[in-house]
Order: sequence, then structure tokens, then C-alpha cells
Amino acid sequence: MDAFTAGLLQRIKATESDLSRARDEGDEFLVEVEQGELEDLRRLAAEHGVEVSAYGV
Repeated sequence: MDAFTAGLLQRIKATESDLSRARDEGDEFLVEVEQGELEDLRRLAAEHGVEVSAYGV
């Protein structure tokens, strides 16, 4: 796995964690922000051929 893929997967995991925390805290604004970030990261992964599910993310 190259550095780009590793960094991208790390950012996705962190964003998923932040999203979960925002949901638990009931912060609707932050939930929307984190969901948007997660969508962007997953789109970036797809554009670069990184199959996120293959890495358990």
C-alpha cells in the first residue's frame, strides 16, 4: 500500500469516527459536515481506484 492510499484510508477512518461522535452528541450541524467530508473522501478514493471496502473501512 502506498502512502497516498494509507493516508486516505486513515482520513476516512478518522472521519467515520468523528461522524459517529457527532451523532452520539446530537450535533446535527457537525453530522452534516462530517458526512460531506466522508462523501468527498470516498469519491476521491474511487477516482484513484482505491477500493475502500477491501481495506475494511
